[in-house]
Amino acid sequence: MKILPITVLLTLGLTGCNLYKDYSRPEGLPVTDLYSDSTMMRADTLSSLGNVPWRDLFSDAHLQNLIDEALDNNTDLQVAMLRIDEANAALSAAKLAFYPSVALQPDVSVSSIGGKSPTTTYQIPVNVSWEVDLFGKLRNAKKEQQMLLLQQSAYARSVRSSLIASVANAYYALLMLDSQIDISAQTIEVWREQVRTMELQFKVGGVRENALTQAQANLEGLLSTHNTLRRQLRKTENSLCTLIGTTYRPIARNTLDAQSVPADIRVGIPLQLLSNRPDVVASEMALAASFYTVNQSRAAFYPSLVIGGSAGWTDALGKAVTNPGGWLLSALGSVTQPIFQRGQLKANLRVSEDEEHIALLNYRQTLLNAGQEVNDALFAIESYGNDLAFHTSQSLALEKTVKSNELLFRTNNATYLELLASHQDLLASRLNLVADKVNQLQSVVTLYKALGGGADQ
Repeated sequence: MKILPITVLLTLGLTGCNLYKDYSRPEGLPVTDLYSDSTMMRADTLSSLGNVPWRDLFSDAHLQNLIDEALDNNTDLQVAMLRIDEANAALSAAKLAFYPSVALQPDVSVSSIGGKSPTTTYQIPVNVSWEVDLFGKLRNAKKEQQMLLLQQSAYARSVRSSLIASVANAYYALLMLDSQIDISAQTIEVWREQVRTMELQFKVGGVRENALTQAQANLEGLLSTHNTLRRQLRKTENSLCTLIGTTYRPIARNTLDAQSVPADIRVGIPLQLLSNRPDVVASEMALAASFYTVNQSRAAFYPSLVIGGSAGWTDALGKAVTNPGGWLLSALGSVTQPIFQRGQLKANLRVSEDEEHIALLNYRQTLLNAGQEVNDALFAIESYGNDLAFHTSQSLALEKTVKSNELLFRTNNATYLELLASHQDLLASRLNLVADKVNQLQSVVTLYKALGGGADQ
């Protein structure tokens, strides 16, 4: 067999043509400076917020139950898992392409000439066909399917991570609305008492009618705001129920005061971001898959070798019909060399090379986006922490102002507008305090997702 040494020589020679070369990560990518230093603790170690199990980060038992339910019922995650199963099936098919294909093709015919008794002729052959992977077409197809499987797996992890983050953010939004509704209700009760006091003062000529009507109008505005908050609460509950895959129900939850921001936030080195973030992994696997697609397009320029044959039982071997019949044996080897296909092979190669370049650009942009998300989340955590401190001091000062103005108003030493303004400022400051804490908590969730967290069981 002279074909074996020829095959070996061709295989060795084609190694330099990238037909048998494995994918390797391109150089010059922005993996060392994905995000800037921060005044927060930053550790250049493998210890990273993205490696923290989500149950450790979200210690609230109610939130844990909601995340578990979402992971069991969410439609998007279930679809992603089915995509993985599809990719597994495609990979199995690509692996089986290396083996011969076997087909049973029984053939029976009945013929009669000149009115004579009909003659039955049968053949029961088993046909075998095997494509020899001389130039890596099958190998590159298998490698491509492996990369696509990894891409789908990374996509499922991305869906899972996004789902966990979405549930956590919706849960914190509920806690924020709970607190804001409580503050609003307390303010309404205080203002109702204020209106009752002013009504008594108006009867004895202590205040003017315009001050009383202004106080009553302000109370109605507070009631409207309270109603708006309750509507937003129901809408947020509905959204959360959809996320966890159930119809509407009241969501059991804790209080905002029971939540805390991790004291030690480590983001890790940028390479950790590369290995953890599912979208980064999926983007690189898309690049690797396009690399093997290019190899397949190159391999299409080279000849293909198919070895086939058949073996079976027949009663028609060019002789008189006998019973039982005889063996039918055949063997065939064919080589197909593309010569002229109207430029289709060149066009396919050009398209696949362009797609590989597009995949490389997408991969680079994914890395840049990852760095931006981490930068934004880190700065947001710090910034909202500062806002929380500012608004805490502001609220303490405004509480003193309100008490002072109430006393002055009762003694006719302060106008109603001064009292109204101080109450409004205190309400806004308290609402800001709640929003600051929730924004900081949600920024931690964003950072956790940006670092690829949430993929663990």
